[in-house]
Amino acid sequence: MLSSLAAIKGMNDILPPDSARWEWLEEVVRRTMRRFAFANIRTPIVEHTALFARGLGENTDVVEKEMYSFQDRNDKYGDADHLTLRPENTAGVVRAAIEHNLLYGGGQRLYYMGPMFRRERPQRGRYRQFHQIGAEALGFAGAQVDAEMILLAVALWRELGINRWRLELNSLGQPEERREHRAALIAYFEAHASELDEDARRRLHANPLRILDTKNPAMQTLVEGAPRLMDYLGEASLAHFHAVQAMLDAAGVPWSVNPRLVRGLDYYNLTVFEFITDSLGAQGTICGGGRYDYLIGQMGGKPAPAVGWAIGAERVLELLKEEGVAAPQSVPDAYAIIPDAAALPQAMRCLHALRAQGVAVQMHASAEEAPGSMKSQFKRADASGARFALIFGADELAAGQVTLKALRDGAGEQTRQPLDGVAAWSRALLA
Repeated sequence: MLSSLAAIKGMNDILPPDSARWEWLEEVVRRTMRRFAFANIRTPIVEHTALFARGLGENTDVVEKEMYSFQDRNDKYGDADHLTLRPENTAGVVRAAIEHNLLYGGGQRLYYMGPMFRRERPQRGRYRQFHQIGAEALGFAGAQVDAEMILLAVALWRELGINRWRLELNSLGQPEERREHRAALIAYFEAHASELDEDARRRLHANPLRILDTKNPAMQTLVEGAPRLMDYLGEASLAHFHAVQAMLDAAGVPWSVNPRLVRGLDYYNLTVFEFITDSLGAQGTICGGGRYDYLIGQMGGKPAPAVGWAIGAERVLELLKEEGVAAPQSVPDAYAIIPDAAALPQAMRCLHALRAQGVAVQMHASAEEAPGSMKSQFKRADASGARFALIFGADELAAGQVTLKALRDGAGEQTRQPLDGVAAWSRALLA
């Protein structure tokens, strides 16, 4: 006997009715992105491994430990590509912009939605296949674009009804400022080498900035005393950071500076930010991003500034549950009750016409060939959530009509409507 198959741990099925919540979230995102003049981009799920090694940084946790990478099959010449399931999408968007010369005519505001893959220990809000919503503004310099990107996320929270969040900001300055700070960090941590945990010792010379992001309670006092990058920022970097803050203040958006906020990828400079909630336990970051002015040039394109963010869709949906925000229910406008199979041709013609008018109609069907009793069909109609039942009985069809019965407002009220005049009465089903 064959054993049953199950989904891979950390890669989840999204089933009705929960899938309706996902569709609602995606529609809210599309509507909000249109208001900010962002256009949709869709990139492949599989990319060359070198894209992420170059774009994210070879010493990041994602590249070192979390990517799903594999050697493709050999072609007829015996060559094979090394490929990776995308762990994030900024690198893919930048690759597409370079490959297709998207910035030739000016900057681009782009957004995406889709699955990402990381081999992590599955837990609430952290999965091996997870979904991100991201926005990238390519080819734009200036603090006003940083602020606009943050305000885009704030607008999305408002549209979704999410209120329990806080915004943390930091500036990573420019590469030369970070190099000076990096040397000071290494010297500081080397002087306290006995207090470093294994992860910090591994990062010390490869990526010391990430030590500041440690979650180890035993290292918090040490990290608090480390040199702060803010003290190494020059006049231009500080002016950029203060300009972002001033625009957020003008828009009435609260924020705080977190000098330990560094983000997990190597490509950031200047402004970085995170939206955080205390409602989801350890997985509290619901949106993170920042400016990455050197990534496009680093990946082989003509150098151009850029800024972006990504939202974890699963975490946002969990937060909506925690805040008691209910997504609108997806229910049909009408439910078709067909007591006799002989009525199916006329009923189907009417339903086809109604759907062409924009009416959502669910037709009764069962596991048996017989249509089922009127009582059972009405029970299904009520359970569907439809506001109306359409009854295709023998008397109605003989008169060229269908009975329209209210199931919710004015429950029980009935009228007869002509089968050949659908356009005239279909609007009543949508009111």
